[in-house]
Amino acid sequence: MITTLQSIDFSAPSVDVARSLIGTILLVDGVGGRIVETEAYDHDDPASHSFSGLTSRNRVMFGPPCHVYIYRSYGIHWCLNFVCRAEGHGAGVLIRALEPVAGMEIMRARRGLANERLLCSGPGRVCQALDITAVHNGLPIDAPPFQLLSPTEQAAVVAGPRIGISKARDMPWRFGLSESRFLSRPFR
Repeated sequence: MITTLQSIDFSAPSVDVARSLIGTILLVDGVGGRIVETEAYDHDDPASHSFSGLTSRNRVMFGPPCHVYIYRSYGIHWCLNFVCRAEGHGAGVLIRALEPVAGMEIMRARRGLANERLLCSGPGRVCQALDITAVHNGLPIDAPPFQLLSPTEQAAVVAGPRIGISKARDMPWRFGLSESRFLSRPFR
């Protein structure tokens, strides 16, 4: 049975969605983990793919909320984003890191390493471990192969500037699970 996440309103601002996703369990075909790091992006944000308007690449970001936007970073790594806000708005949340909790051996085989801390600590690693590719682009978050499970306890969330971007780096739109060892990079 697929459990949808009732506590997150994907039509809310991306900053609110990014913060509220911390602690949520994300599974793809039963493989995945606890979301421990996210980043928010909005249409008026120069670092967002939607900033320059609608294109064939970012079309999903302008569609209905609660869908996935997948893109390739630097032509190498797939990146997973959850679309939020109203249709036509162009906002999303990048899933930066997970704490692996289900399908460890599958993730280890996909990533070719044993160190569980490194399995999903970065957006490209998340997609490789969960076998997320362009075929997932535009799919709804609340239907197979995706499954979102509400956190079992309140997450202690920290915030700071986003990383790995050249524009709007000072925006405190990166969120993480406080003191998680699975973050892509520690918070200062």
